Order: sequence, then structure tokens, then C-alpha cells
Amino acid sequence: MHGLAFTFRQDAPIPLEVDGRCAPGELLALVGPSGSGKTTILRSIAGLYRPASGRVAINGEVWQDTASRTFVRTWQRRVGLVPQNYALFPHMTARANVAASLGDLPTSRRASRATELLSLVNLEGLEDRRPAELSGGQQQRVAVARALARDPKVLLLDEPFSAVDKGTRSRLYQELAGIRSRLLMPIVLVTHDLDEALMLADNMCLLQRGRILQHGKPLDLLHRPATVEAARLVGQRNIFPARVVGHDAARGLTRLDWRERPLDVAHQPQWAPGTDVAWLIPSSKIVLHAPKEPPREDSDNLVAGTVASHVVLGSTTITTIAFDGRETRTLQIDVPTLAAERNRLGVGQRVSLSLLASAIHLMPAARPRSPAP
Repeated sequence: MHGLAFTFRQDAPIPLEVDGRCAPGELLALVGPSGSGKTTILRSIAGLYRPASGRVAINGEVWQDTASRTFVRTWQRRVGLVPQNYALFPHMTARANVAASLGDLPTSRRASRATELLSLVNLEGLEDRRPAELSGGQQQRVAVARALARDPKVLLLDEPFSAVDKGTRSRLYQELAGIRSRLLMPIVLVTHDLDEALMLADNMCLLQRGRILQHGKPLDLLHRPATVEAARLVGQRNIFPARVVGHDAARGLTRLDWRERPLDVAHQPQWAPGTDVAWLIPSSKIVLHAPKEPPREDSDNLVAGTVASHVVLGSTTITTIAFDGRETRTLQIDVPTLAAERNRLGVGQRVSLSLLASAIHLMPAARPRSPAP
């Protein structure tokens, strides 16, 4: 198989239950909160950490296989690793930092090759500066050039954008995309930033407590999470319990009983009538009807409620709605601040909403949380 394949299993000290693949030219993002095992997986691929059970192969070459007692040490693996703190030598120039990783080349070729790699990451003219004379973004690019100096078979990036400001981060995203187009190798990115993964990744592993909750295309995980746990990790806020009542294939609908309120969703016949489910709707798929413009009678899932909270965050206003009826959970919507001001949206105001049936996603019912010890 071409590309990277890895499997890790252990119960302690850091639980791991992961299987992943990354094709040449693909960027795989490992996403999850602190302590979810992201960096441990990256270190295991690099050979810096040795889990109890595991297998790592790149383009058919086995770097680790506990079943056959195979373990290739880190310095023998063709891995390019960019750590979170960049780990540059402070007393050496950018060129010298990169040249230090070019031990396979004759000494006479190292400086020119280091210059070529710095040019690849757009650092022409800065080759003789030391890390303290470079910005955070420039230091990160030196670290990438140094990682590429080993002519790696896989590039591993550990939170590489966390130490730079928002504007620099945006430029680095574009540069990484440009570098990717010239490097036909698997790239594994560790990040806790979902937006970063959505922007950069071809595929994403969603991690929690050392295990993969879901793997797939980033937008699929965002809009169609497999479980309530996965939905919460990708930031979905509007999650409610319901029960499947039946299906209307002719109309392309599935009917739910939502706290004694009927709710129509896009036809999802895999859920048998009587099944308890959880449903979610992205805030972008909720229609807030203006007070002076009554909704049409055929509007999708028309519901009413009261504004419970209203927080202005620049150009966006986060509004929480308390529903009429038995549903005690609130709904959160992001409203453009200009629209909120135009409609004089405020706490205590009555509102009507439409929940678009085509955007409602069903998942298995949430498991009860274990009581605290």
C-alpha cells in the first residue's frame, strides 16, 4: 500500500485505540481536546513513543510491528517532524538550522541545499538570521524546511500554528497549501482547532480519550457526526432527544415525536419506528422570522419561543431561544448583529423559527452519563 498506515493499542498509561491511513499528497488532521492522544499518536508514528501494541507502515515499508517484534528507531525512519515549539537551535542561523539535518549530503552541498529548502518555504533573504531575529511565522517556516531536509516519506505537524497570531496563521495556511501541491507525501496534522482542520484537511480523525470516535471528510464529520459525543466535539450545540414515529417515503420525510411535538426530517428509513434518537440542526439552517413578516403556513417545522439570552460578539450576535412546550433545552442561533438590531432582538422577545427538515441529522440517543464517583 502507498501512503501511511498506523494502528496503536494499549490500556495504560495513555489509552490508545486508533487505526489511521493517509495517502500520498493527503493531509490527515487529528482533532480533539487536550489529553485525547493526538500528540502521542504523532510521536508513535515518529518512533519517539512505543505503545504496547502497534504497527506503522509507509509505502509498504514496516517501521513498527509488535506482532513480529519489528521496531525501526526514530533516526532510521524518514520522518519530517515539526514540533509545537519548533525546537530551533538559537545560536545558529536559519540556514545552519536546516543544514544540521542534511547529514546525508556532503558538507560542500549542505549550505546550498539548505538555501533551496528555505526558498521553498518563502524565506529568501533571511537565511543568515538567527531564530531571535525571526518572527514566529518565520521560525515555523524554518522548522518546516528543516523537517523537509531529511527528504521524509511523511511529514508530521504538531500544533504548528498555535504560536502565531491570526494574520500570520492565515498566511501560513496558504503557504502550507502551496507546499503540499509540490510534496507528494502523507501529511499528518495535530490540532485542537476544528476550523483549522476544516480549512486544511482532506480527512479528519476525531479523537476522545485515545480512541477515534469518527473518521472521514471534515464537513461530513461536522454536519453528520456519528454520535452525540462526536457532535459535541465538533461544536454542534443544538442537540435534542426525540422518538421516531414513522416514515413517509412518498414525501421524502421521517416523522419524529419531539417532546410531544411533531418534527419532520429528511427521509432516514434506517431508523425503525419507536427508536429513541438524538437530532441536531446547525445554527446556519435555522430560519428566524422577522416580527413584521409572519412565516408562511407551509414553513418547515415552525416553532415558537422566547429569547433567553442575547450576546453581541462583533458582527455576530449569539441568541439563545427557550421553546414553548415541554422542551427544556434551549436552541442557540448565530444572528448577524445588523439583522438583530434591525429586528430589535432582545431578551424576553417572542420569536418564531423554522427548523429546515433537510438539515436535521439523526444519531443514536445519547447514553446517560455515569454518576460522579
